[in-house]
Amino acid sequence: MQSKIVGGGGGLPPAYSLFPSLNKTFTFHQILVLIITFVAYASFHASRKPPSIVKSVLGPSVNQSNSSSPIDDGWAPFNGTEGTQRLGELDLAFLSSYALGMYFAGHLGDRIDLRLFLVFGMMGSGILTVVFGLGYWMNVHLLGFYMTVQIVCGLFQSIGWPCVVSVVGNWCGKEKRGLIMGVWNSHTSVGNIVGSVVASSVLDSGWGWSFALPGGLVIVSGLVVFMCLVVSPRDLGFEEPGKEIEMSLADETVVVAEEGKEDDDVGLLENVDLADDDDSLSAIGFLEAWRLPGVAPFAFCLFFSKLVAYTFLYWLPYYLRHQAVAGVYISHKTAGILSTVFDIGGVFGGISAGFISDKIKARALTSVAFLSLSIPVLIMYRIYGSVSMFINIGLMFISGLLVNGPYALITTAVAADLGTQDSIKGNGRALATVTAIIDGTGSVGAALGPLLAGYISSRGWNSVFFMLIVSIFFAGLFLVRLAKAEIKEMSSSGELIASSGP
Repeated sequence: MQSKIVGGGGGLPPAYSLFPSLNKTFTFHQILVLIITFVAYASFHASRKPPSIVKSVLGPSVNQSNSSSPIDDGWAPFNGTEGTQRLGELDLAFLSSYALGMYFAGHLGDRIDLRLFLVFGMMGSGILTVVFGLGYWMNVHLLGFYMTVQIVCGLFQSIGWPCVVSVVGNWCGKEKRGLIMGVWNSHTSVGNIVGSVVASSVLDSGWGWSFALPGGLVIVSGLVVFMCLVVSPRDLGFEEPGKEIEMSLADETVVVAEEGKEDDDVGLLENVDLADDDDSLSAIGFLEAWRLPGVAPFAFCLFFSKLVAYTFLYWLPYYLRHQAVAGVYISHKTAGILSTVFDIGGVFGGISAGFISDKIKARALTSVAFLSLSIPVLIMYRIYGSVSMFINIGLMFISGLLVNGPYALITTAVAADLGTQDSIKGNGRALATVTAIIDGTGSVGAALGPLLAGYISSRGWNSVFFMLIVSIFFAGLFLVRLAKAEIKEMSSSGELIASSGP
């Protein structure tokens, strides 16, 4: 019997009417959804990279004859002595509106058609990214123009994350969720890599192209989402993973067996009235979601984690351009492409963090371990990164792995776990709200990091790295209590010994 379509699903996309042969097995659709959402959010991130790539062109350059005094050869209004501050404020404009929009986007995403809502966000993001690039051809030098475009673009971009996580949460059960979402969440780093390569490759032709091409990519990806994305298995008549649903028309009850239950536990299964089932699918309140166990600690941890990750995202190409490696300064284009090493490390970091957390069944402990190891690595990168290109690339890769590992884990598997935990009776419609709270709080930190880097960098990059290290320390501190609880639980159940055995 086909399940009814509830909020969040808006029926089948046009491709299923045009090509009826697409209606295949559950696994086929599950993989297709993972691929489509991967491409969708990768395109979002690709369109966020141009500001970091063009910073070294727009902002003040450094006189490379042993002098650090800025010279005015950039693009007004970013090329003066306060150019780095203006660029930091531009990042703040985008990321603060993104953080603010995230809370509202998740709230709306639980109540309307997620596919159309996601398409709306992608089209708006793509168009506004292109509009920013038009400033080059239209010779625009007004700070207000660029600030306004970034603010509105941030609001459209905020729609993406709650939507894609909610859709993936609908299709993927808790089994191996950390590994699956760790692999899937590599879209963040893949998008950064694609955006960096595309924006850097056309930078010599004019910085406007560095925005136009990634913006076009988001628009094309939005069309694919509109045509092909199925929001929920119920839209195709499948049951959601992790649940076995038996419907009895005689007594109108639903027996729900959560995945992983043994046959001996059948007596523990709930008998839920259909009316109660409808209530469990109602959207959760914003404050109620904040009070869910684990949401606040992980949200504040992500605040500091994203502060670090986004400082690298927006300032690493600029840093590489203005720091001599083995006594040689690299070009704008080379700096943009070289910065992708950090994102490549992030791909491996997200996957490894997801795999480890699945293996030991401890999300907080995994995050704390990655964060703790990242502190000495960042210190080494700052001190020894200029010795040679080989050392720079190696330490940059390890930094990306350790910094992005917990960031990827929290925004995917952790958010999905918290949004579908037992305390809310499996209310899947809480997922977008919880995701928005966690990533929205993290995005406040993401907005703060690049802004602070813009101001602090004028005092020297040692101060910037000190800020990053302190932020990582606080990120880990928020999870210490949860990590201790996980260790205690693992010790009492014997899993700690089992996981460390051969």
